[in-house]
Amino acid sequence: MCGIVGYVGAKPAIEVVVDGLARLEYRGYDSAGVAVLTGGGLRSVKRAGKLANLREALAAEAGSAPPSEGEGTLGLGHTRWATHGQPNDRNAHPHTDCAGTIAVVHNGIIENFASLRAELEGRGHELASDTDTEAVAHLLEEQIADSGGLAEAMRRVCRRLEGAFTLVAVHAGDPDMVVGARRNSPLVVGRGDGENFLASDVSAFIEHTREAIELGQDQVVELRRDMVTVTDFDGKPAAVKEYHVDWDVSAAEKGGYDYFMLKEIAEQPRAVADTLLGRIGVDGRLTLDEMRLSDDELRDVDKIIIVACGTAHHAGMIAKYAIEHWAQLPCEVELASEFRYRDSILTRSTLVIAISQSGETMDTLMALRHAREQRVRVLGICNVNGSTIPRECDGVLYTHAGPEIAVASTKAFLTQLVAVYLVALYLAQVRGTKWGDEVFAMVQMLSGMPAKVEKVLETMEPVRALARSLADERCVLFLGRHVGYPVAMEGALKLKELAYMHAEGFAAGELKHGPIALIEQGLPVVVVVPPRARRVLHDKIVSNIQEIRARGARTIVIAEEGDESVAPYADTLLRVPAVPTLLQPLVATVPLQVFACELATAKGHDVDQPRNLAKSVTVE
Repeated sequence: MCGIVGYVGAKPAIEVVVDGLARLEYRGYDSAGVAVLTGGGLRSVKRAGKLANLREALAAEAGSAPPSEGEGTLGLGHTRWATHGQPNDRNAHPHTDCAGTIAVVHNGIIENFASLRAELEGRGHELASDTDTEAVAHLLEEQIADSGGLAEAMRRVCRRLEGAFTLVAVHAGDPDMVVGARRNSPLVVGRGDGENFLASDVSAFIEHTREAIELGQDQVVELRRDMVTVTDFDGKPAAVKEYHVDWDVSAAEKGGYDYFMLKEIAEQPRAVADTLLGRIGVDGRLTLDEMRLSDDELRDVDKIIIVACGTAHHAGMIAKYAIEHWAQLPCEVELASEFRYRDSILTRSTLVIAISQSGETMDTLMALRHAREQRVRVLGICNVNGSTIPRECDGVLYTHAGPEIAVASTKAFLTQLVAVYLVALYLAQVRGTKWGDEVFAMVQMLSGMPAKVEKVLETMEPVRALARSLADERCVLFLGRHVGYPVAMEGALKLKELAYMHAEGFAAGELKHGPIALIEQGLPVVVVVPPRARRVLHDKIVSNIQEIRARGARTIVIAEEGDESVAPYADTLLRVPAVPTLLQPLVATVPLQVFACELATAKGHDVDQPRNLAKSVTVE
């Protein structure tokens, strides 16, 4: 959700920090602010609304600042997604102490802030905002005098905090240091030449360096120009893991597209290909080196539970079909937000698979921690190297989709599908439920999917025209069977996220159990038709199309090339390449992404930053 940037070096800190915040806009936010240490002390500016408001305020203050204050080279910044307190100037970050010498920014939720605030007010502190964050600035103020500096004060304060938090702070009394801390919320260090960075996402500093350090759980980092020191909350030195970011700044730019989402939809063939890279050994067998679970451990698995949220949950629903078909293992799919609030039956032979694009989705993270507490093995499927979820799993499969900036997920979804297919086939290979040549044949089909997705993208103009024609509609329904059912749900979710329309995805077989009552004259209904090879499923959904068309629905049918049996019943027929049934979501989802994006654009919405949403949901 919120974005954080910290900097210490030789460059003007305001420029570095604001540019970094701009690269984090995709996370979603409702206010922004910066604090910089200058010759005149701590300068803090914050504004509700978009970064443009902050830039205007900074320009106005720069024009009136005394020359002696100069340009600070140490500072921090924040884009806020409101949790405590309304999104206004007063509640925007950074927050300061009574003397205005400490500035703090924060991601997450401090659960015991109310009691801490009451303590502080009882000791005479005056808090100016409604946020949980401001209490930290005043706690640091109390600790800094006798602690030996900002870093030790931060360690002491963190030991008192409950909840999930990333904290970054600066102090006028420590003018050469930025301090950060994390618990259950992302924070990464960027190592430069004579400069160092802190951020909630590497995209904030990728223009300056691609060398990064993972911060572990309950750690504090001290950042100076030429030094990075990491300790735990008790002050003991902590081991760190350095890594190289394998994408550059151009990957986070729009590349000529009007929206990041359009760029990311177009990148899907390459993203799918990248997810497959290096997965096939010279002997034709799947090799998932990142798995870290032994073949014996996988052979011991007798049940799989997939936990995920939103779009990733739809990927999990499709995974269920693949795992049960190829690996012959029972598979359950759970909303991560519900998983630990019921009595799930977990044994040592259960494998939990956690799917998250960012690797920081708090509901999914807490679900996997619940599983680990039950001594269950957990496999993560994630896009972001070094994020929390893969670090806390027994094994991981990275999707290698590259940075996904738009809030609504597109290429991350397709690469998650490829990843779960690989897991299902790997389980089949290890457990012997498929012959080696069968696994190899399916992997070869997967290898051909980038070209199939590319072919779909080349034929999207009718989809765009259709979307524009429906801009005044108030509702769209989606139907599917088998793996087409979660595809229908994903299509509906995209329309909700981007166009703010009522949209629902249904299993087509459930029509006569209630949803058919929604059908009225002219209602657009998108139907995902299974391949003809699944004859029973195919014929049943053709009957469903006839049922809704007879009741006045406007039928928009997605069917494989060569399927003429659906043509008489389709008001609009959209063709996708013929592929095996289990792989059809890779091609059938793409038109729904384009459809939602174009319809939202026709309504005048910002598809990269839909209202009320954030890219990474890092609080429960």
